[in-house]
Amino acid sequence: MSRKINIWANLDWISVLVYLILLMTGWISIYSAVYNDAHQSIFDTSQLYGKQLIWIVAALFIAAIVMMTDSRFFPFFSYFFYAFTLLMLVAVLFFGTEISGQKAWFQFAGMQMQPAEFAKMATALALAQYLSNSKQKINDPRELLNIAVLVFLPVLLIMLQPDAGSAIVFLSFMLVLFREGMSGYVLFFMFVLLILSVLALLMTEVNMILLLVLLAFISHLVLGRNIKLSLKAGLLFLLISLTVVGVFFLRSPHIQLEIKLLVAALTSCFILFFAALKIRKKYAPLLLGLLAAALVYTYSVDYVFENLLMPHQKSRINIVLGVDDDPLGQSYNINQSKIAIGSGGLTGKGFLQGTQTKFNFVPEQSTDFIFCTIGEEWGFAGSFVILSLFIFFLLRLVYLAERQRSAFARIYGYSLISILFTHIVINIGMTIGLVPVIGIPLPFISYGGSAMWSYTIMLFIFLRLDAGRTEFLK
Repeated sequence: MSRKINIWANLDWISVLVYLILLMTGWISIYSAVYNDAHQSIFDTSQLYGKQLIWIVAALFIAAIVMMTDSRFFPFFSYFFYAFTLLMLVAVLFFGTEISGQKAWFQFAGMQMQPAEFAKMATALALAQYLSNSKQKINDPRELLNIAVLVFLPVLLIMLQPDAGSAIVFLSFMLVLFREGMSGYVLFFMFVLLILSVLALLMTEVNMILLLVLLAFISHLVLGRNIKLSLKAGLLFLLISLTVVGVFFLRSPHIQLEIKLLVAALTSCFILFFAALKIRKKYAPLLLGLLAAALVYTYSVDYVFENLLMPHQKSRINIVLGVDDDPLGQSYNINQSKIAIGSGGLTGKGFLQGTQTKFNFVPEQSTDFIFCTIGEEWGFAGSFVILSLFIFFLLRLVYLAERQRSAFARIYGYSLISILFTHIVINIGMTIGLVPVIGIPLPFISYGGSAMWSYTIMLFIFLRLDAGRTEFLK
């Protein structure tokens, strides 16, 4: 049964107000970042800030249309939107315009449109529809497989462009699954994989193998609860390992180092297995399997890093990890970004007074590095206000998501929150050198029409669902 309600009266105007503040902040920041004395009017459409105003007006118009749409429209057509964006991701590989080595944009009438931005919204809708209608438990292996296919199919197409930054954002859907009941062990497993990935890039193969074997044995020592027997098994394990590995290295000088390391790792695994049998049999197969999987994973990380990533991507990762330093190359963006933000001090240099951004020392200062303008001109105080505004906005959306009466609206709301959260963390992390530069815009603030439109549509779909949460009663 349905009842007539006033959508505009039920609209969460607090979220709308924060959205408008962020839009205006972005518009003013873009004006300051690319200010031109010959084009001083902020409404000059020949400049980026004038074009951004057009995107903003268009976004507000789109938001109004979304609000006037029947809320049942979105779940009903969610799979259609998903399929359509997949077709767009395929089409852009053949008919798209290549920019900075990525074939990720359609260009027409002087404008650019990036399908990957809209794919995030479509995937959020499809995921919400699937989970809200699924009768299986989310931790069921078949269920997880279906979800993985749904999420990672657009990721594969985006990686073909290649656009690793946009692809990484899709990992944010893990937070949605966790909210919907996925085991916390999965998130812990993902965290362990992240740690292993970093260690694999920082440590040599020999040190990595020794560390993993040592951790596995310590784990079994703790689980076994027999210190005396554990120490005896550990000593036996150490002596046999050193003997086997040493003999193998000395008697086989012609064999490649990688093969030696692999044999050494496998030998260590089996020795650990037999040592574990002496301590507590039921844990031995588990630890052996985990150790073998960890070794295989670390080798695969090295392989992917060395053979599949582009040179500039490897350089950016090494710079963040502190392995390399290229002040005039890949480090330049990050170094100039940190200089700009740090030079702002407590209160900033003032509007239009940012020398680092004004004189183009910071590349991509109106898009990926727009936060530098805020940090330099408004200082720590201004940056704190913007960060606080983002945090308040995300918390407000969490509140709205939790009060939804339909599973579809709640799941979609958390998808929106996760996407925005990931964008904010990665973008600001890029500007201060905590994460590699992967081309992630700051929501509602960075220059660009595709991103702004996709964020706006995502937001107002959720606000429309929230405004109509009591519209249809069973």
